[in-house]
Amino acid sequence: MQKRRILITGASGFIGSTVVDRALALGYETWAGIRGSSSRQYLQDERINFIDLHYGDKQKLKAQLNDFVEKHGRFDEIVHIAGLTKARSKSDFDKVNYEYTRNFAEALIETDTVPNTFVFTSSLSVMGPGDEIGYTPMCADKIPASNTAYGKSKLKAENWLKGLDRFPYLILRPTGVYGPRDRDYLILMRAVKNGLDVGAGFRKQLLSFIFVEDLADVIFSLIERNICRKEYFVADGDVYTDSEFNAIVRDALHKKHVLRSKIPLFLIKPAAVINEKIAALFGKATTFNSDKYRIMKQRNWACDITPLKEDIGFQPAYRLKEGVEKTIAWYKKEGWL
Repeated sequence: MQKRRILITGASGFIGSTVVDRALALGYETWAGIRGSSSRQYLQDERINFIDLHYGDKQKLKAQLNDFVEKHGRFDEIVHIAGLTKARSKSDFDKVNYEYTRNFAEALIETDTVPNTFVFTSSLSVMGPGDEIGYTPMCADKIPASNTAYGKSKLKAENWLKGLDRFPYLILRPTGVYGPRDRDYLILMRAVKNGLDVGAGFRKQLLSFIFVEDLADVIFSLIERNICRKEYFVADGDVYTDSEFNAIVRDALHKKHVLRSKIPLFLIKPAAVINEKIAALFGKATTFNSDKYRIMKQRNWACDITPLKEDIGFQPAYRLKEGVEKTIAWYKKEGWL
């Protein structure tokens, strides 16, 4: 029996490489879409095939797809993870997250190489601020109203895909994704290890999370059930205050005493803007920017995953405590923490 062929774009990243691992474990003929300059640190398995697609030039992309089909056949499934989470300018978000996605989908249509499922990894950030009075979870019927450049670019791509006639999109909106290989939550965990437990703002904040391996499971559960032309929030179903999250990290690190402090949002905002401008002067992208301030300011990241439970019977393998423990163990093994 011939293996199903899958392309995973953005495969060199933390999420992408984890999805590659899961595809190999499930027996797919696995193609990792990465740039020639990208690291292959987590892509060492000899079964992995590599391809560098030119999303910025649709004609080149079409030629690549035609050549690929002649040699190998079409991709049965595509998981499109490639994108920007930080950028030197806001226009870069639109170019990479929206325009490149549009080019890719159009090239697939125009070369008659549309897969069975085109999974687009979006973000909970497309929804914008939730209910910050009653703290009800975001539901599927909430109209997205992103207030970040990153979220707006993802939403633009979502809406464009949904406007394509009969295109087999599957949109996933994960909340905060953490796990081995991730560097974003590593910053917070290092702070806790050094005795600092820092929060943003004084009002209650609800957070939600998804362990990266659970996200990979969701992707393949949906693919293998042939579900498409739908969108889902992806989270483990629990919510935590920032204090509860930090306490779990503290316990996993066996850190008994930390200095707990809250930084007012009115101080975070100018610091984020200044840091963004300094980075721009040096032609660099920075994680701590005005977008990040809006994310830190948002008080309610709870979301309803009932549709995911109903359609695939989703139950996370890792709750936050177990996921954080596994993540920290990996960080320590790799000498990151």
